[in-house]
Amino acid sequence: MKNEVEIQSIKQRFGIIGSSPLLNRAMSVAAQVAPTDISVLISGESGTGKEVMPKIIHQLSSRKHGEYIAVNCGAIPEGTIDSELFGHEKGAFTGAQGTRLGYFEVANGGTIFLDEVADLPIQTQVRLLRVLETGEFIRVGSSKVIKTDVRVVAATNVKMAEAIQRGKFREDLYYRLNQVPIAMPSLRERPEDVHLLFRKFTTDVGEKYRIPILELDADAVELLKRYSWPGNIRQLKNITEQMSIVLQDRKVDAETLLDFLPREEFNRTPMVVNKKSSSDDFSERDLLYKVLFDMKNDLNDVKKLVLQLIRSGGSLESNENTAALMKKVFTDSDDDQEGWPEDAGLLYALPPGKSRSEEPHEIHVEESLSLQDTEKELIRKALIKHKNKRKYAAKELGISERTLYRKIKEYNLT
Repeated sequence: MKNEVEIQSIKQRFGIIGSSPLLNRAMSVAAQVAPTDISVLISGESGTGKEVMPKIIHQLSSRKHGEYIAVNCGAIPEGTIDSELFGHEKGAFTGAQGTRLGYFEVANGGTIFLDEVADLPIQTQVRLLRVLETGEFIRVGSSKVIKTDVRVVAATNVKMAEAIQRGKFREDLYYRLNQVPIAMPSLRERPEDVHLLFRKFTTDVGEKYRIPILELDADAVELLKRYSWPGNIRQLKNITEQMSIVLQDRKVDAETLLDFLPREEFNRTPMVVNKKSSSDDFSERDLLYKVLFDMKNDLNDVKKLVLQLIRSGGSLESNENTAALMKKVFTDSDDDQEGWPEDAGLLYALPPGKSRSEEPHEIHVEESLSLQDTEKELIRKALIKHKNKRKYAAKELGISERTLYRKIKEYNLT
């Protein structure tokens, strides 16, 4: 393992932000393998920054004065990928008006980075395997063997074991590429780095457009760390830039931050648990965030109904969309919706004995704004939905069973 001073020096040189042990581990492995010619396979989700590792490996190797070529294998059509990588002779195919050197020939003595390597066609995988094993290849349309000395670093966001099992990737090529594996951690695995990256991105935007940088309050920072970030660093950068440009108030609270986080992703994985405290209880803030987000969703649905009322002069059309929206607002489970009439929208839009031709009336919606009441109701509905199976109810709420037991006793929901 490289020591911390060396790792920090590499971070400064390549502009890498973060202090996560997982990130440091990945960088240490890259620095150690760099002086060799061993093939490296970098794995990790999309947006985790896999493309920086091949640059580190190349610049720290004896090949640093040679060519460095990055190839996105998923962006090159299947019919031309062999020509791009290995070159072709004149007349090899329609449109081949001259001899063309491939990347493996151009990068002789240097490094080739094959991004999204799992997208390579099977036939191209056979050619690549030969290059890795013998250092030889043949241009398309030629019979002459060409030698090359190229260091190959590959990356993928695909689970290679599944690709091999489905016959999409050759097992022998996988083992040849995967001589040294490097795993890039997802952003949710390095929550301690999220705020650092946010500050870096908002500072960059501020300097570029000469605007004040954004500042997050304590709750916003906590929410930033707990969000799942399915798009990883790329998603965080995009959201930070969007907020920096759109927001007038440069002090951002949790409620404002929620408006910029994709709702469906937040609902899918609302919280990230710190591995160090996985055996401990969830904080009540976890449940509170979920309560706030569910309230925000319900409020948006109510707004849609009110907007329809305003546009239609106080009445709602009786159609499937209106009925579905009514069910969503006034019920919470599929069982509650059984027996709804098709004109459910009209039942709520018009009082008994009134027709749509009569004068519009005012609709008053009373809503409890107590977080405690809302929390109690969420727990009650989760228990009903899962037939009092507390394990599944706790999972639905995004809290631990221990917290759920305590809340049930606190609210007398036994």
